[in-house]
Amino acid sequence: MNLKERAKQLKSNIPALFLSLKSKDTPAIAKILAGITIAYALSPIDLIPDFIPVLGYLDDIIILPVLISLTIKFIPEETFERYKTEAFGMWQNGKTKRWYYAIPIVLIWLIIVWFIVRAIIF
Repeated sequence: MNLKERAKQLKSNIPALFLSLKSKDTPAIAKILAGITIAYALSPIDLIPDFIPVLGYLDDIIILPVLISLTIKFIPEETFERYKTEAFGMWQNGKTKRWYYAIPIVLIWLIIVWFIVRAIIF
């Protein structure tokens, strides 16, 4: 399986991760990682904006697949497979446009800008 197919497969697992959040069989660490992964994947704002050459796409190529893989490793296999079959075809049109998924990313950027401004002024 090449890198592009692997990335597509991982992206198709995001709805199953979302459904896994509701399961009692999913450990707390997996729920936390799944929440972070889903919020980041569905956020219309990236941690590194796409208009920055090369670096802008690194989050889509590296950060998101790593978060998805790490989260899947913490979910029991039978639980994830059950939700994977249930979630088949849930997300086929790309990212959602819901603004509230962007709040954590906007907060991170505001904190970074605040530290930069503070370092320059003081």
